[in-house]
Amino acid sequence: MTMNNTLEPTRTIEKESQVPLQSDKNQDQSMQQQQPKISIGSFDQQKTSGKSVDQAKEVKISAQDVHVYYGEAEAIKGIDIDVYQNEVIAFIGPSGCGKSTFLRTLNRMNDTIDSCRVTGKVLLDQQDIYDPNLDVVLLRAQVGMVFQKPNPFPKSIFDNVAYGPKLHGLARNKYDLEEIVENSLRKAGLWEEVKERLNQPGTGLSGGQQQRLCIARTIAISPEVILMDEPCSALDPIATAKVEELISELSNQYTIAIVTHSMQQAARVSHRTAYFHLGDLIEVNSTEKVFTQPDHELTEAYITGRFG
Repeated sequence: MTMNNTLEPTRTIEKESQVPLQSDKNQDQSMQQQQPKISIGSFDQQKTSGKSVDQAKEVKISAQDVHVYYGEAEAIKGIDIDVYQNEVIAFIGPSGCGKSTFLRTLNRMNDTIDSCRVTGKVLLDQQDIYDPNLDVVLLRAQVGMVFQKPNPFPKSIFDNVAYGPKLHGLARNKYDLEEIVENSLRKAGLWEEVKERLNQPGTGLSGGQQQRLCIARTIAISPEVILMDEPCSALDPIATAKVEELISELSNQYTIAIVTHSMQQAARVSHRTAYFHLGDLIEVNSTEKVFTQPDHELTEAYITGRFG
């Protein structure tokens, strides 16, 4: 089945003046074509802008002079960074450095915090996601999010995955819906484990299975980007390994940004790594370079365990 990535508003979305995000990505082609790993251009040796000089890479998300404030406190201090199509980029840094706050700016999750204010631009496919006329519901369909703690709905396994496609009108009939659910569970590496109990509660699964169910729920509405905020922090090592393997597979079809406190995990799953410190983006580079020859002394101090 072929689905159009530009989601049409359903009757539950009423603001006719809102402008849906446009995308020319063809899902079927993206599923069939394998993307090469990212090769990185040169970056500033001090606090980096995160902007590559390699013009051949397709930029999926571009953050430009992004500041985030909680009341009068500045949590993010003028960050510039590009995220490329079909890459996995890891955000690392000590607690309170701003990495999760910045991740949440990429699909406007900070909008739910009354005291939070964002300035600057965040472009998705060259469209400003902070445009006041943009439909945030449709944005979050295209930029999905997987949270730190698995949060399945109090519904059956099937209905957890089917909820989004139903809401956005992606299934024309029951057969289409069943196909979307099965394909999403297969992509999440969960189908073989749950195919005989789709009507059982999603909350009855193990922690690792619940997290993969949440990933299946996210990809069921055909997002362009998946944001992951410490998705393995509550999981055991075996479940973590399964999710990490899944991340590598999903990067062939999706752009993924992941926040992690585990530097080993960042090294295993990401093409590039960005290091945050006290609201600043200190360095962004290929993951291999960040962990073997970092440009900035703060990065080296963090990855060698001198603080953090």
